[in-house]
Amino acid sequence: MARIGIVGLGNWGTALAKVWGGTGHSVMGWTIEEEVYASITSTGINEKYLPGEVLENVEATMDLATICDASEILVLSLPSGVVLSVLDDVIPHLRPSHAILDLAKGLAPETEEEPFISAVMEKKLAAAKCANPIFVMTGPTIAPEVARGVSTIALIAAHDRTMARRMADRLTTKTLKLHPADDPLGAELWGAFKNPIALACGIVDGLGNSSGDNLKAALVTAGFQEGQRLLPALGAKPETSSSAAGIGDLYVTSTSPSSRNRTLGEMIGSGLSLEEALGKMHMVAEGVRAARMFLSRAAVLGISTPFLHALCDLLDGGIEVDEAIDRMIETGN
Repeated sequence: MARIGIVGLGNWGTALAKVWGGTGHSVMGWTIEEEVYASITSTGINEKYLPGEVLENVEATMDLATICDASEILVLSLPSGVVLSVLDDVIPHLRPSHAILDLAKGLAPETEEEPFISAVMEKKLAAAKCANPIFVMTGPTIAPEVARGVSTIALIAAHDRTMARRMADRLTTKTLKLHPADDPLGAELWGAFKNPIALACGIVDGLGNSSGDNLKAALVTAGFQEGQRLLPALGAKPETSSSAAGIGDLYVTSTSPSSRNRTLGEMIGSGLSLEEALGKMHMVAEGVRAARMFLSRAAVLGISTPFLHALCDLLDGGIEVDEAIDRMIETGN
């Protein structure tokens, strides 16, 4: 059994803690939120992010040194906007034996020299003279379903496929099947790119009677085609688009009622402004940030991305929902 430290106890980090702890692994989770720490410590349940799910073999801490000392695998289950700053705090506590599993997806802040989160992580580790291996985990993983034991597949990707296979074998459970891959960048990119598409599908859901599955299918088609054009130019292997990290993750995030990005889009489609909708979310939805960052990267590369352009125009208040949808689905023709 492994000693696993999960840095970030939102709903996804907590769902993994439940699955791995329930399998017999020794799990410790770190949180910055006092209410989450108190809830898990006193009741064994994360009432804020995963209510009703009892966590076995799981401890909570608010101290990074403690979780690093107790763990051999460090799982970074944090939003892309904060994961790098937390990694800075983790690095002084790393041992050479630590393996790092990154669940954040996609593009780094534009203030970073490297465009991708995993690349920035590797650079930060190298600067600190740390040679710890980095793995990327992504796929169609709705956290409450994983916590309930619904059969789920995901990818564990690393530059070395043999290392990815060892990590996947070690962390696979009866209900969470992890497959190895050697395209961590592609897995990361598709894991981020699917969120703007899910946001657009949610907007359609918010329209009520004027929406429908036909329209969402058109949006998924257009967005997927745009990803197939853009992401290989950013470094993804073309075949990753047809994997669990690509079309699999895109499907579930665009259709599931539990999807944060689809839910945020639904609130926008129902008439709320972006600011109002964000104010109602207590979990981070990455789609807005991802849409803007992919649009920016595409512009640097000179690649046309009309789907992203229309979505960002809507998010910025420049156009109405109907015009945005018309422009987005036209890109799939």
